Order: sequence, then structure tokens, then C-alpha cells
Amino acid sequence: MTPLVFTLITFAASIVAGFLGSLLGIGGGIIVVPVLTLLLHIDIRYAIGASIVSVIATSSGAAAAYVREHMTNLRVAMLLEIGTTTGALTGAFVAGKIHSRWLYVIFGVMMGYSAIMMFRKYHDPNAPVPPDRLADRLRLHGSFYDEAEHRRIDYRVTHTYLGLALMYLAGLVSGLLGIGSGALKVPAMDLAMRMPIKTSTATSNFMIGVTAAASAGVYFARGDIDPFIAAPVAAGVLLGATGGSRLLARMQSHVIRGLFVVVLLWISVEMLWKGLK
Repeated sequence: MTPLVFTLITFAASIVAGFLGSLLGIGGGIIVVPVLTLLLHIDIRYAIGASIVSVIATSSGAAAAYVREHMTNLRVAMLLEIGTTTGALTGAFVAGKIHSRWLYVIFGVMMGYSAIMMFRKYHDPNAPVPPDRLADRLRLHGSFYDEAEHRRIDYRVTHTYLGLALMYLAGLVSGLLGIGSGALKVPAMDLAMRMPIKTSTATSNFMIGVTAAASAGVYFARGDIDPFIAAPVAAGVLLGATGGSRLLARMQSHVIRGLFVVVLLWISVEMLWKGLK
């Protein structure tokens, strides 16, 4: 394969990765890593390094637009980053002490369960939200204008402590498996904290960029980020993320939820296959 063909394939796949990553708040690594390793036969270390770059590019391309449109809840993001960062540090510390097979199986089961719960709409969006003193004290509640529904949506955040615990778990899995934690963050905010799916997606986009930026230096120091691979990935993901961020506000919430369920099921099957194989 010539360098030109390699670059074009990587760039095209990265556009798709950035589009879906910004739309669903999961980063682009879920598409970038399989394409680089399975299709282009790139070493997994460089694929993960490029994945980190893709997550930063996804967040950079989408976060600004979501913050400007008030879909990102910055207070929730900063609070939950405490749990995610702590979990990631724990995962990095215990990595290698647990057999990776069981990690993949556990993660796959968790993703499958999250997909089923989101598909069933675990909670009624019109049901009263339980009061939460911590959320009231920290003023975590918010609102945004939904262009698809042509109305302003006000929401209240609940189960803050549960959200922090789930974010710790998301960071733990991310540190153990070397993957992005957006696939766990969005269901945690949507199902446990009762945040709208669009706000959950936008807030996850902001959070994954902060987490990835903190770890990118480690990957670069180890030599796991190859500019020849990372450059087309970053360019393609940034382009795709910009398009995805413009589409999110105009899409119906149930469509976004359906896309997220499909992606979660795909992740679940892939992780279970890796673990059981």
C-alpha cells in the first residue's frame, strides 16, 4: 500500500469517526483503532496513540459549538471529571494485574446492559426528578434551546453521587483497557442523572477531550504517537466532528438515542468476542 492510499483511507475513516464521535459523545477511537489495526495492519500501540489524538480532535471540533449553544453542562463536566480522573489513575495502577479476558467480558456485559436500558427508556422523561441536595448546592441544573423541537428544555440533575461513582467506573475501565470512556459516560448521565440525551452527549464530548489531553503527553513521551499516522487522523476527525456538532442540535432526541443504542450494542459484541476468543 502506497503512502498516498494509506493517508486517504485513514483520512476518510477519520471523518466518519469524528462525525459519529461528536454526535454521540464517544470520541473517534472506536472506529479509528479497528480501521488502523484490522484494515491497515498498524501496530496497536500506534493505533491507540492515534486514538488519543482523535479523541482530542473530536472534542476540539465539537466542544466549542456545544458550549456556545449551551448544550454542554460545564458544572456537571467539571464535577464528574473528578470521578473519571480518579478512576483512570486507579486503572493505570492496577493494569496488568487482572487478566484482560475478564475485563473485556465485564465491559461487554456492561455495554449490553446500558444499551438495553437506553432502548427501553429506563425513565419516563416526564416523570418528576427526585431532589438532590448536592446538585442544588452546586447549581448543576440547566437548560438549552432544542432546535429540533423548537422549544427551550429545562432539566434538573439528580443522583449526583451515583453519577460520580459511575464516572469512577468509566475512568477505571478506560485506564485498564486503554479506550475512551464516552460509551459509559453518556448512559450514566442519561439514565442515572436524568440529563437529556443531547446534554449528555455534549457534556461527554467536553469531558473526553480534557481526559485525553491529560494522557496524551504520556503517549507522546513513550513514542506511541506517530505523526505520519496521527496527522491524517486528526485532520479527518476534526472535519467530521465539526459536521457532527452542527447536526446534533437539529436531530430528534429519539434518533440520537437509537444511534447510541446501536453503537453500544456493537461495542458490547466486539468486547465480548475479544474476551471469549
